[in-house]
Amino acid sequence: MTPSPGEAGTETQDVHVGPLDLAARVDEALAVQTEAFGLSPEEVNVRRHIVLRHLATPGARALGATLPATGELVGFVYGQPNDRGQWWSSVVEPYLRRTGNESWLDGSFTITELHVLPAHQHRGIGRRLITTITDQVSEPRSILSAIDTDSPARALYHQLGYQDLARRVVFPAAPRPYAVMGAPLPLLRP
Repeated sequence: MTPSPGEAGTETQDVHVGPLDLAARVDEALAVQTEAFGLSPEEVNVRRHIVLRHLATPGARALGATLPATGELVGFVYGQPNDRGQWWSSVVEPYLRRTGNESWLDGSFTITELHVLPAHQHRGIGRRLITTITDQVSEPRSILSAIDTDSPARALYHQLGYQDLARRVVFPAAPRPYAVMGAPLPLLRP
């Protein structure tokens, strides 16, 4: 997962953030992710099945950012309570164990995907999506992974209170290493 959230600064009244029936709008969400993150048609087909499987997890939830006039989806976030039996946890666990942060896999809400269309980035939409979804969960903390580079996404996560739990995490078939980050909830506000 490499989210591409917008940064705070510009007003976001022109966008509505609210519950998203992600199963019904999975193709729209994947189109947002493709434009924001870059996915091949093969990756889209694989991710469609992954998203639908994740949504069956107890406690999974999704929010969308839509244009009120048209309902166009310009951003989305989804996640679920972390489960050590999930693939993502099994990959990051050894890295977290090495850094003494394995306990973050328990009692955490995982942000699985967070993406905003490039034309709508840097307006605070990503911030609203991630803070709104984490404000709604009962877990005391949140974890996520992001490409391990100095990016606007990682800068935003640091502003919200996420700290690096493990760096240089390698996911199978991923071209670049990731950082696993965690934050106590509620997330920090500016």
